[in-house]
Amino acid sequence: MEQNEGMLDRTLRVIVGLALIASPLGIYGIENANVWGWVGLLPLVTGLWGFCPAYKLFGIKTRSA
Repeated sequence: MEQNEGMLDRTLRVIVGLALIASPLGIYGIENANVWGWVGLLPLVTGLWGFCPAYKLFGIKTRSA
């Protein structure tokens, strides 16, 4: 699959993903870490991969040619 995310988009996704995974440990407590950890995996994985299925579905590309 071709990448459809630009470098800024990918960087922000990785930062947000890591923040969502790490924040429950300090803010919401360990009992909610599982839920936010799973939510944080989506932006983290798409940011590392460089491909967003939703972007493909809607025809969006933030990566320059």
